[in-house]
Amino acid sequence: LAVGDVVLAIGNPLAYSSSVTNGIISATNRTVVEPHHGRSPGGTIVHALQTSAPINPGNSGGALVDLGGKVVGIPTLAAVDPQIGGVAPGIGFAIPANTVTAIANQLIAHGHVVNSHRADLGIYAFQATNASGHPAGVGVAKLTTPSPAGRAGIKPGDVVVAVNGTRVRTVGGLQKALGRLHPGQHARVTVVQPSGAKRTVTVTLGTLPGTPGTGRSGG
Repeated sequence: LAVGDVVLAIGNPLAYSSSVTNGIISATNRTVVEPHHGRSPGGTIVHALQTSAPINPGNSGGALVDLGGKVVGIPTLAAVDPQIGGVAPGIGFAIPANTVTAIANQLIAHGHVVNSHRADLGIYAFQATNASGHPAGVGVAKLTTPSPAGRAGIKPGDVVVAVNGTRVRTVGGLQKALGRLHPGQHARVTVVQPSGAKRTVTVTLGTLPGTPGTGRSGG
């Protein structure tokens, strides 16, 4: 896909079955963080397609197709305008078809995801705050087994504040930072220890398991 390609979103928005909206591909390879809301646990979408085709409630899980009828993505998320608290017009996101195909084939073959292709730090995370109650980093509740972070010397009680020099304040921010990386890559992770000392270690990232784990750093 290229920016500017025309696409159609097919779904059941607002219960109007088999509705079609059109737009273009606005961007590719977006990393989008969906916050926890209601029954949705939230998560991070990597390599997302951004489209101007309206994505309304009921479009998620439908098809994003090109003019040749090929499915190029699965619409899943619309951006929210923080000023009005509603959906921002013309900014929607879809999971790319190659990601969907890879995951679906694993589900068919194994009944679960064997390889997520997502980078993993190997921690169970919680939101750390400062004295004013504002997000101040990602606390390490415990380590997975095995744990890339643990091998690098990160311990429970440490607070992750940066990845590769980019400030990290929230769990979503950490997920977004890891979403740009790949398993096997080296990442410079800066943590603040319980004593207040700050240090940076190099972590060789693992692969996020396919089975979901509450609070895992990779989403």
